[in-house]
Amino acid sequence: MTDNVLKPQLWAQRPVSETLQVYTDWADQYESDIKERGYVTPMRIAEALLPQIAPGAKILDFGCGTGLSGLALKAAGLGPLDGTDITPAMVDQARDKNIYEKLWVSQPGDAPPSGYDAIVAAGVVSLGAAPPETFDLLLDALQPGGLLALSFNDPTLADGSYDARVEARKADAEMLSRAHGDHLPGVGMGADVLVLRRR
Repeated sequence: MTDNVLKPQLWAQRPVSETLQVYTDWADQYESDIKERGYVTPMRIAEALLPQIAPGAKILDFGCGTGLSGLALKAAGLGPLDGTDITPAMVDQARDKNIYEKLWVSQPGDAPPSGYDAIVAAGVVSLGAAPPETFDLLLDALQPGGLLALSFNDPTLADGSYDARVEARKADAEMLSRAHGDHLPGVGMGADVLVLRRR
């Protein structure tokens, strides 16, 4: 699996059922594979969110996977944290980390619950994972003043449809920060990290 999943075909449009199977099959090797390639996006998101968020703000780690983004948020002193993901095998591994107050398996296309001060989606709203419309689901789950922190990797940026959703909603969300940097430096891939505030 290692040789295949970190090639560009991972970041390609596919049915949700196939995406779920990719991540189910990858669950046991996921952390070692991406750590080996220098995965830094969760840390970058935590660092970008930190100056914008109040201490003790409640955060939903949407598409939490095995919990790497939750670990980065916790290490930055952020939380309390809840987490959700569509892949049961990933959620099982996240549960073992004991970093989330609530952790559940969600269904593709489910809107997150309201009531969070911030929603984080590290590598989730991207080509080959959640579709562009997921941006709207996350933004609409926030009350005015709520924060949305997410990343668009290089293939997602090249696709353009994800940025089109951000542009379409600019009247509803203020861009607080956006910066390009490393994502998976081991395969030469970068990402933009975005932090927006719901108007």
